Amino acid sequence: MTGIKTTGEKKLMLFSGRAFPALAEEVAHELGVGLVPTTAYDFANGEIYVRYQESVRGADCFLIQSHTTPINKWIMEQLIMIDTMKRASARSVSVIIPFYGYGRQDKKHRGREPISARLMADLMKTAGADRILSVDLHADQVQGYFDGPVDHLFALPLLTKYIGSRVDRDKLTVVSPDAGRVRVADRWCDKLGAPLAIVHKRRDPDVANQVSVHEVVGDVRGRVCVLVDDMVDTGGTICAAADALFANGAEDVIVAATHGILSDPAAERLKNSRVSEFIFTNSLPTPDELNLDKITVLSLAPTIGRAVREVFEDGSVTSLFEGDA
Repeated sequence: MTGIKTTGEKKLMLFSGRAFPALAEEVAHELGVGLVPTTAYDFANGEIYVRYQESVRGADCFLIQSHTTPINKWIMEQLIMIDTMKRASARSVSVIIPFYGYGRQDKKHRGREPISARLMADLMKTAGADRILSVDLHADQVQGYFDGPVDHLFALPLLTKYIGSRVDRDKLTVVSPDAGRVRVADRWCDKLGAPLAIVHKRRDPDVANQVSVHEVVGDVRGRVCVLVDDMVDTGGTICAAADALFANGAEDVIVAATHGILSDPAAERLKNSRVSEFIFTNSLPTPDELNLDKITVLSLAPTIGRAVREVFEDGSVTSLFEGDA
């Protein structure tokens, strides 16, 4: 069975792209439905073909696609899948993007730069998406780029519950890896009842992924520091911040981030880091070479599943994030 039928003809159908079907299968299990069988393949020149094996006419369709590597291919596949649903007379199309690709390009820092996060939203809308659900967008303003409802889900309850159950809160300090993430770190402090510290850094604007860490603002000596961020890409920022914390007397450092992008050379950096544990969600698949004992992956499937059900039943998505860690 691939749909939930309620009163009248209302029907939910769940679809997955090829980027990360394991997460989609977990969400399907949470909802008690099956994924709609889909034929998808690449032509010899790289063009993508998609066809659904069941009728979607009149259905509320939910499409899950994680923007993982190779990111441009999976974004294009998602756009094609949305267009397919619209042309097949779907009642509505809700796009679930656990990690929103190009979300870091949310504004112009210098002249002659794109705002690619806005372009992404425009592409989704043009393809036929009626709604977007995403987890921990890099910048809140991305919600305003899409001409329609955007449900901004948060991994904070999931991550803080895990850490709060494993770390002595009296010794805990929440650390922002840079000044730009202080607002996020403040939410962690509220949840865990912990003090805040900040790692001040300077980034070279002409060299990608190059960061110099300068100083730690706040007392971290003898403390268990939880470095929090929305994503870890190459690991340069977070590992340099951890080194600064150890240099300032931290007893231990734990890293918690929603999105483990983990592009090369992240595997080597995380392996050699003094950080005792890296905690991510499964918004993206974890590369095979990062099968390390100190990496913990928490599932977003219950969060996404509940959000889908609330949207389908015209409930409140906001209510999912109330409560304490």
